[in-house]
Amino acid sequence: MTETPSANLTLVAYQGDPLAGARSWTELNPEERRRRSVLAAQHLDRDILWSLTEAHTSLYGSAGVRMSIRTRRSYREGIGKFLDHAEQAGVGLIRPERDAGPMYIRTLEATGLSPSSVRVHLAAVRALFRALRWAGATVLDPFSDARPAKDKTAAWDKRQPYTDQEVQALVKIAAPRDRALILLCAHGGLRIDEALRLEWADVDLSGAVVTVRHGKGGKQRRVSLTPSLVTSLKALSQGGLVIGATQTAARQRLKRLAELTGTRYLGWHAFRHYAGTRIVKQTGNLEYAARHLGHSSIETTRVYAKWSDRALDDALASW
Repeated sequence: MTETPSANLTLVAYQGDPLAGARSWTELNPEERRRRSVLAAQHLDRDILWSLTEAHTSLYGSAGVRMSIRTRRSYREGIGKFLDHAEQAGVGLIRPERDAGPMYIRTLEATGLSPSSVRVHLAAVRALFRALRWAGATVLDPFSDARPAKDKTAAWDKRQPYTDQEVQALVKIAAPRDRALILLCAHGGLRIDEALRLEWADVDLSGAVVTVRHGKGGKQRRVSLTPSLVTSLKALSQGGLVIGATQTAARQRLKRLAELTGTRYLGWHAFRHYAGTRIVKQTGNLEYAARHLGHSSIETTRVYAKWSDRALDDALASW
C-alpha cells in the first residue's frame, strides 16, 4: 500500500493562533519533518506543501505572521500552478533539473502572463523551495538563477489612475455601499483589501478619520476623510464591517458599474492611484501623498508626480 502524506500529517487550522501551522511543523523532530516533506514532494500534495511553505514563511519571512491575506492567496495559487506544471512536465521537487526553474519562468511568459504576475509566481515557488530546503527534503533550488524578462513598461504607465470624470460617473450611479467603497479608495486612498476589512469600530465620523489596521505588511495608519466620504459613510447602517464581502464580488460590481457608465475598467487599485495623483496635483507635495497613502518611502509616491504634471503636455499644445 502506498503511503500518502495526508495520512501522516494533520493540518492545523487557524483558530486565533497565527503560529499554529508553523508550530505543527517545528514540534516535529528534524527527521520526521524531513520524511513528511519528502513524501509530500513526491506526491505533489498541494495542501501539505502549502502548509510547509506557510509555516516557513511565517517563521522566516520578512512579514512573519503579518503576511497579508492577499499575499497568502497569491503564494498558494502560485504554488498550485507550479505543481500543475511539475506534474505535466515531470519536474521533480526533490532532485529538480538545473534548467527546471528558468524553463518554468519562460513557460509562464510564453502564455502572455504580465511581467508583474510572473514575478508573483516566481516569489511563490521560491518560497516553496526555501521551505523544502528548511525541512531537509532537498538541497537544490532550480530558481536560484532564474530571472524573469525585464518589464519594459514604465512604472507610471502601469499605474494609470481614473480621471475625475470617471470617478464622478461611477459614484453617481453606484448604490450606497459601492459609493462608499469607491470613495474609501478614491478619497481615502485605501487598498481594496483594507477597505473591505474596515470595521465601524475604527471609523470616527465626527473626527473625519479612520484607522486602517490591516495595511500592507501589517502596518497601521490613520487616514483623514473627505466631507463627501463622511456623507457616504453616514448613509450606511453601522455595526461590524463597514463594507465586507470578497474582492471577487467587489471586482464584479465595479465591472458592472464601468459597463453602465461607459467608463474604463482599471480595477480597484486605480482609485488609490487617483487619490495619490490628485493630492500631488493640488498640493505639489509628495510627502502629503505619501503620508495619506501610507507609503514608507517617498520614492514609491514619486510616480504620481508623473501623472499630475501637465507642464509638458501644455507646452506641446502651444507648438
